[in-house]
Amino acid sequence: MNILEFNTITQTKSTQESVSPKIALDILKAGNERFVNSQKANRNLNTQVKDTSKGQFPFATVLSCIDSRVSSELIFDQGIGDIFSVRIAGNFVNEDILGSMEFACKLAGTPLIVVLGHTSCGAVKGACDHAKLGNLTAMLEKISPAVETVTSPSEVDQRTSANISFVNEVAEKNVNLNIQRILNESAVLAEMVNNGEIEIIGGMYDINSGKVEFLS
Repeated sequence: MNILEFNTITQTKSTQESVSPKIALDILKAGNERFVNSQKANRNLNTQVKDTSKGQFPFATVLSCIDSRVSSELIFDQGIGDIFSVRIAGNFVNEDILGSMEFACKLAGTPLIVVLGHTSCGAVKGACDHAKLGNLTAMLEKISPAVETVTSPSEVDQRTSANISFVNEVAEKNVNLNIQRILNESAVLAEMVNNGEIEIIGGMYDINSGKVEFLS
């Protein structure tokens, strides 16, 4: 079965078990290529709703931002039951998200985690500007380590949301730091990575082109 054929069927335990982390990544790459080229896999979503009513067997877990332009199912051209989608402004991890990922991989069987940032991220802009607003203040502090880690430019007036190159570099650094947090703070997922059961990879979605660039 080729990748396009794989993406027209409803996932089952058998198909999930046939997918390695590398194959899962290839499926997402192919889906994003279809999205960029305004193509879609020929699937019946209503049929998938019925087929998944008694169980689900996704092949990937994607942590992404809540940004309305960055829906994982759309930008990777996936259907019902294909991926676990975790969304939070600034695509960072906390205890609840780590628990969700542990469920997705250890109990539900997904072999791949993608931490997906994106260009012109509003949450990252807020962190760069040290924005203060209710509960948003504490949330943006989760992204502050990425702001602090990006040391160039050093000029204060260049380290704001007005400098989109700086914002995008912070967004990419935020992806890498959160991958490290997953490994540091989830013994379950770290062990699965060490055993070769899963892989964790970062990516950046370009809101101008629709393209996802995966990070090495």
